[in-house]
Amino acid sequence: MNKEIEITPDTKIYTLLESYPELEDELIAISPVFEKLRNSFLRNTIAKITSLKQAAVIGKVSLNELINRLRKKCNQDEGVFANDISSTGVKPDWVVEKNIMKTYNATDDINKGIHPLDKVIDETSGLEAGQIYLLITNFTPMPLIDILKKKNFNVYTEYKNENTSLTYIKRN
Repeated sequence: MNKEIEITPDTKIYTLLESYPELEDELIAISPVFEKLRNSFLRNTIAKITSLKQAAVIGKVSLNELINRLRKKCNQDEGVFANDISSTGVKPDWVVEKNIMKTYNATDDINKGIHPLDKVIDETSGLEAGQIYLLITNFTPMPLIDILKKKNFNVYTEYKNENTSLTYIKRN
């Protein structure tokens, strides 16, 4: 590909790195979480559907800082970008241990190159109102979270540590 593109909040990570491969190191310098992009499976799957807007949340950095640092490296003018993805915020009242019907630790599958999207969509579709599905990953699964929200699930993610995200998915 290697075609120059304008870097915006909607730019997909994969497209960004195909156009500007030299930005991989800059992404990692911005947030060590992006080190996971060196994993070819994540690079060829998750990165294709993850926008910079979503990556800012995953990397726990401001959208403006992320985009403007990347734009500066590519000699593009800096700008001001609204971040319309809210942080995970305060743990909601509906996150109750006894309501967790299924837990899926997708970390091993992801490391083996198995994308958890289809499994999570399938398994959450069987939840009844008020029931919770707990997804454990080694990164914040923003594209999956966005899909589930569009399907009218409540979703909340908390960070157990730097390499563990707990995503609670509740059927309304």
